[in-house]
Amino acid sequence: MPAPAYSLWSSIARHRRFYLAFFAAAIALRVFFVLKFALIAPDSLVYGDIAKNWLHGVYGLSGAHTPGPAGTPAISGIEPTDIRMPGYPAFLALCFTLFGSEHYHAVMFVNIAIDLLTCFLIADLAIQTVSERAARISFALAATCVMFANYVATPLTEPLAICAAAAVLTFKVRALSEGTERNGWWVMCGVALGFGILLRPDGGILLAALLLYLGWRVLRGNMTLRAAINAAVTVTLVALAPLVPWTIRNWRTMHELQPLAPVYANSPGEFVPRGFIRWQKTWIVDYASVEDIWFHVPGDELSAAALPSRAFDSPQERREVERLFAAYNRDKVMAPELDRQFAALAARRIHAYPLRYYIELPLLRAFDLWVRPHTEMLPLDSHWWQFDQDLHDAIYGTAVGVLGWFYVAAALLALRPGVHVRHAGVFVVFFVLRSAFLASMPNPEQRYMLECFPALLVLAAAGLAGPSRRTDARPEHA
Repeated sequence: MPAPAYSLWSSIARHRRFYLAFFAAAIALRVFFVLKFALIAPDSLVYGDIAKNWLHGVYGLSGAHTPGPAGTPAISGIEPTDIRMPGYPAFLALCFTLFGSEHYHAVMFVNIAIDLLTCFLIADLAIQTVSERAARISFALAATCVMFANYVATPLTEPLAICAAAAVLTFKVRALSEGTERNGWWVMCGVALGFGILLRPDGGILLAALLLYLGWRVLRGNMTLRAAINAAVTVTLVALAPLVPWTIRNWRTMHELQPLAPVYANSPGEFVPRGFIRWQKTWIVDYASVEDIWFHVPGDELSAAALPSRAFDSPQERREVERLFAAYNRDKVMAPELDRQFAALAARRIHAYPLRYYIELPLLRAFDLWVRPHTEMLPLDSHWWQFDQDLHDAIYGTAVGVLGWFYVAAALLALRPGVHVRHAGVFVVFFVLRSAFLASMPNPEQRYMLECFPALLVLAAAGLAGPSRRTDARPEHA
């Protein structure tokens, strides 16, 4: 299959005005979102609190002068924690050191620089896997991507996680293109993977996708077993090495073996309402329900009116849910006994409709993660389809959704004859693994799909660029 005839830098040199125009558009779009839609989310404050306390010597959350988790002493009112991976708190601690404590707007402008780097990484990935023309198209798509610009205006892990995913894929393609057993690009790939895992535990999904793809290349005869093992070992060791001190720290401080952050962000010994969570998974499909129900427990009132009709299989079941919600609303705490009743209800629903729980609902959640508008960080109603309730929010949400659908449709055009995307197998494996993992979670938040967007935009650019041109490529051995 043909390899690229140009490097990204030669493409930029040949099309200076094109890249400069979209570079300026990328800056303008992101600055607009920062100035107009800046949002300090609750999770931002959690990360920020950990970062501030870490600068004072303790990786923890501010609290009372009481013993910390698992009997560990609190230091200056700071309780050690492991509910968040250390990557983003480290990034915020650096920003606070450079720009001042809790200067979140400065963090947003740093996000802009990171997002611009992501645009160039996506273009480089496209020129390595498709063509010079596709590189220009992918740069334009990334520069004008409202989804990317949206999350720049909120101090969360998304801009860094997207950049890390783009870097992993770019370094992987470069390593495979050189075709050597000992390759520094594999080390760089492992470094980017390790950084992604330190940001969020689900960063390891890309590592799994890469290892599966290497195995597939061996089975296809496109790579020797020795080269694949060398690459797999190098990437895995480099990517997982940062977890060693983190795991040791958690063992010594929290007295638990926790190489990653807990699934439900709970401290050791903290009660997790698994019965209530399992009941949610018997009906939840979209992000609107996450806002209506998931985010309300504990502390806020629950309303059965906010539940979709699929949450009930009979009028009797509706009355039971209303009774359980009323019991919760008295104290706004999911007590163990109440959680057991939700667990029993979930068990009955799963027993009655196992295919719905294990197949239908996960597929619907995966579909929703791909097609739902990425507007949860904007001041818009999450029920974007209700035009009769809020016409403005519905129109804007639909417009963002159509843009996402356009990316998916353009990526599907890459399947037509004559369109070649080198190493596209790892993209597909990554899409499948990440979709399956997120669909298994009880909180389908579409922002977690953004790590797939670098690969998605490359495929979209390939589809829009059309069949390969002779001027775009040269023989692979060149």
